[in-house]
Amino acid sequence: MKRSWGASMMKCILAALLTCASVFAYAGASATQEAPIVATGTVPDEASKAAILARLREVFGPARVVDQLSVGGVVAPPQWTAQVQRSIGPQLKSVTSGSLTVDGTQVALAGTVPSETLRKSVAGDVANGLSNQFVVKNGLAVAAGEQQLLDTTLGNRIVEFESGKATLTPSGQAILDEMAKALASLSGRRVEIVGHTDSDGSRAGNLALSQARANEVQRYLVSKGTNAGMLSTSGMGPDRPVASNASAEGRARNRRIEFRVLAQ
Repeated sequence: MKRSWGASMMKCILAALLTCASVFAYAGASATQEAPIVATGTVPDEASKAAILARLREVFGPARVVDQLSVGGVVAPPQWTAQVQRSIGPQLKSVTSGSLTVDGTQVALAGTVPSETLRKSVAGDVANGLSNQFVVKNGLAVAAGEQQLLDTTLGNRIVEFESGKATLTPSGQAILDEMAKALASLSGRRVEIVGHTDSDGSRAGNLALSQARANEVQRYLVSKGTNAGMLSTSGMGPDRPVASNASAEGRARNRRIEFRVLAQ
């Protein structure tokens, strides 16, 4: 028997939108690579899957959309697919490192935008395309200048570790040496170090590895003079990919460290 959407609490995360390396980051035209739009989660049928992917490809371009949607096991509310299609619009291109999550009739926006005006207008545009039965939660944040500094310092590079370990490679240490200098200018701000892995291996093992790697980055930065009190860590494991895990290149991009300036 199929479960109702609400009972299963399954989420359809339609877009792991736009890493800071994309052309929609604050560096704008100076960036050289557009990040993939990763569609993950469960939809009720093949028609819904095709419609959602078609809309994503229309808005962001066919080459950018990575299909990781699965079909079956949930029953969507009436007109759900058409409503979700309307929620996916060009306004989402203003969002950096974000997501549009649809759980039944609950819609959540996350990520950063360049201004308070855009923060309100993006959520408003999404809500205006939906019927009254949908509730939109605006979790967007306005990017601070400090975040831009960290994003620019990291650029398109990956902080590398030895395979399957939380041991930094020399190239990973070199990037962190630069990050330590950038962090030194963020007096009074708190920064979260977020570890990510690809999907190879067990989820539990990857969660532990991503946390261990984030902790090692913290340890290394403190050894370079960064104030330990300004740093916190978390490990997301394989749960927030920015590329398909079907290729070696995609898996390499998913094994990454992010730096997030936290709200005061």
